[in-house]
Amino acid sequence: MGVGTSRAPGVRGARRAPASLCGDLADLADLGIDPDDLPDGLVIADEHGRVISFNAAATRITAVAVADALGRRLEHVLPLEDLEGRRWWQLTDPYGGLAIRVRQPERNLLLPGGREVMVSARYVRTHPTGPIRRVVVCLRDTEARRRTERSHAELIATVAHELRSPLTSVKGFTATLLAKWERFTDDQKRLMLETVDADADRVTRLIAELLDISRIDSGRLEVRRQPVDIAAAVGRHIQAYVAAGQPADRFLLRVEQPLPALWADPDKIDQVLSNLLENAVRHGEGTVTIDVTPSASLREGTDGGSDENTATSVTVSDEGPGIPEESMNRVFTRFWRGSKRGGTGLGLYIVKGIVEAHGGAITVGRAPGGGAEFRFTLPVGAPAYLQ
Repeated sequence: MGVGTSRAPGVRGARRAPASLCGDLADLADLGIDPDDLPDGLVIADEHGRVISFNAAATRITAVAVADALGRRLEHVLPLEDLEGRRWWQLTDPYGGLAIRVRQPERNLLLPGGREVMVSARYVRTHPTGPIRRVVVCLRDTEARRRTERSHAELIATVAHELRSPLTSVKGFTATLLAKWERFTDDQKRLMLETVDADADRVTRLIAELLDISRIDSGRLEVRRQPVDIAAAVGRHIQAYVAAGQPADRFLLRVEQPLPALWADPDKIDQVLSNLLENAVRHGEGTVTIDVTPSASLREGTDGGSDENTATSVTVSDEGPGIPEESMNRVFTRFWRGSKRGGTGLGLYIVKGIVEAHGGAITVGRAPGGGAEFRFTLPVGAPAYLQ
């Protein structure tokens, strides 16, 4: 057995295949598993209610040393309470309760100090309805789940905030137009309707972002591959910025030919390019440089032979202040906005998800001109029926 773990000899496991090692087995020795290697806390009490095994994860979760746990009463080592402040061991009464009871389902309980843990228990009996031989308790930390819940709460709060502004505008202008239509000139009506149209587009984009995040998180982001001229796609985005008033000399597009034939989802690649170029224009300075080059395959085992240039890389860089070193590892996380506020902070998270759904990779670094540099690489990715 591992250091810091003790068990009584002769403890046998459950007769059927366990759904959970921590919850169903009182003795892991037959499987060659050290309880200290389990990710969850494992506490075992004997027929007298005294702790005979206390693994490393249980020490980490409860902050109770092994030496202080072994030999003591289970209810003293784990003085658990439910969320209403009632003592859990008195409620469940494993040794004196119903003789047909074999387990306690997992539930949230509190340790001293108010720390919340997930607890389940298994009662090992000598025979059905017989006296208890062992009580096996499994402890799980809830911190990871709490982080997920906080992330979801932040997402909901962000969405609510971002939706409030355009919806307030839409409601205000439409209500005004309906109530006082005859009082406005045609130009005033057009201006208000154009504002409503722009705000409706903003709401649509936000909903699309939410759907993308849901698909990325659940692994259901679908990629519909078609032939994509990546250089032409970049050119279209540049032309759109120039038409919107950006000087043409702010953009520098460099394409290294020949490029491999790229099969990707054109709509999602446009989404990636739009986000990266918008970041460079809005947050960067000077010339925005876009390099499109052939690249080595991302597949493992490529030896530099005929598959040497079977991917395409796109690098977007600017000459602004760049991204601080301490923020580099957070760029592709949810809600990262950098030094300037504005937006939902979800764009780069979605970009990373789209690129990885194509089997590609994306990195961030410092450009030669001192600004930010984003580089994503996409494998050729031809559909299976063409390979």
